[in-house]
Amino acid sequence: MTPFDPATAKEVQDTLVLVLDLCGTFAFALSGATAGMRRGLDVFGVLVLSFAASSFGGIGRDVLIGATPPAALVDWRYLAVSLAAGLIVFFWSSTIEKLSNPVRLLDAVGLAFFAVSGTEKALTFGLSPVMAALLGMLTGIGGGMVRDVLLADVPAVLKSDLYAVAALAGAAVVAGGRMLHVPAVVTAICGGAICFGLRMMAIRWGWHLPTARRDRAPPG
Repeated sequence: MTPFDPATAKEVQDTLVLVLDLCGTFAFALSGATAGMRRGLDVFGVLVLSFAASSFGGIGRDVLIGATPPAALVDWRYLAVSLAAGLIVFFWSSTIEKLSNPVRLLDAVGLAFFAVSGTEKALTFGLSPVMAALLGMLTGIGGGMVRDVLLADVPAVLKSDLYAVAALAGAAVVAGGRMLHVPAVVTAICGGAICFGLRMMAIRWGWHLPTARRDRAPPG
């Protein structure tokens, strides 16, 4: 069996998607649980928010590409990882809060993992590179949107700082790499690094997209 055997290549890609998915699940679960702790939720609420934030992006992706039932609902590892992250935050939140902007940092990590894994899985299911990149972006932003909605916040993706754009940039690198036949691991690392880097630089330096102008009402 050669390294270019189709069965081997598919097995490697499936393993890569699973690893990226679980890493993204853990990061978003930490982000969701930390946000819940800041709002004073009880342990059940923290765990619910942890699972919702970490799973809804992947669930949406799987439903859209026809990979049903979604992996997060049939593979026990997704639930185990999200609940473990929630419990870690609940009992050791003071340690996590020592990080600078822990919710945003963990959110950026999860965004990068899910943007890459979403694109890889979409490509595996035969989507075109353009549509796979868009689905990767949706996978990345889904969990954060659900977390913010459950906490009655305006989703970060609808605000002015670079969020969906960072996810789309990382996803585009993965899709472009597939078109150029670059090894999946290389494009995953590069795409994830670009997504994470853009997001953190936007937070650090206040980069944002143009916002709608709110004209003052004429005097009555």
